[in-house]
Amino acid sequence: MSARRTSDEGVARLARARALGERFLYRIDEVAEETVSSTSTAPDETGFDASGWDALRQEVLDCTKCELHKSRTQGVFGSGTPDTGFMIVGEAPGYYEDQQGEAFVGKAGQLLTKILAAIGFGRDEVFITNILKSRPPKNADPSPDQIAACEPYLERQIEIIDPAVILALGRHAARTLLGVDGSMASLRGRVFEYRGVPLVATYHPAALLRNPNLKRPTWEDVQLARKVYDEELQRRASQ
Repeated sequence: MSARRTSDEGVARLARARALGERFLYRIDEVAEETVSSTSTAPDETGFDASGWDALRQEVLDCTKCELHKSRTQGVFGSGTPDTGFMIVGEAPGYYEDQQGEAFVGKAGQLLTKILAAIGFGRDEVFITNILKSRPPKNADPSPDQIAACEPYLERQIEIIDPAVILALGRHAARTLLGVDGSMASLRGRVFEYRGVPLVATYHPAALLRNPNLKRPTWEDVQLARKVYDEELQRRASQ
């Protein structure tokens, strides 16, 4: 599938996001606002499985597989566009995410938006989600049972998007995707692979807010993810 769309295709990307139920877009122009009218979920010309994506989103929002559905305000499927080559995976929704139904919208999300802008991405050009799709009470760490219930949803998101790179934010995201118990310090700065997709792990933006000394290594990791993304796009284009 294609990765980033050119500006000529921005209207189509926005229409697709609207059709798939995305409610949180950062850059919307007037022409796109006037153009959006279709809600078709038929596969597009790139082969993207829009109907499968829409069905998966509804399944997540309706999920009752673990106890978190009893305490959450709503499920958080993710934010951005699935028509992307750059995918970001965090740990779990927080308070603001639970209230708004969008991923990374609190202070950590605001910092993530700035980081993405620094490497040339708007939030509408990437897809951001979490290991867990429901907020644990008091922002507790994800439990093994909760991860086991939610991970299949993430696996299906990754399968449909087929990203060029995954950026894992935080130790729980990295450990879940990589199946290892290493510290973030031991995992960052390297390129791994998750089901054939290059993966770079780094600190969660919330950790940067607590410890500014983590900003430099995180910036290095994000630049590495962008480099891997560019290289993977070139490799796919040459095939």
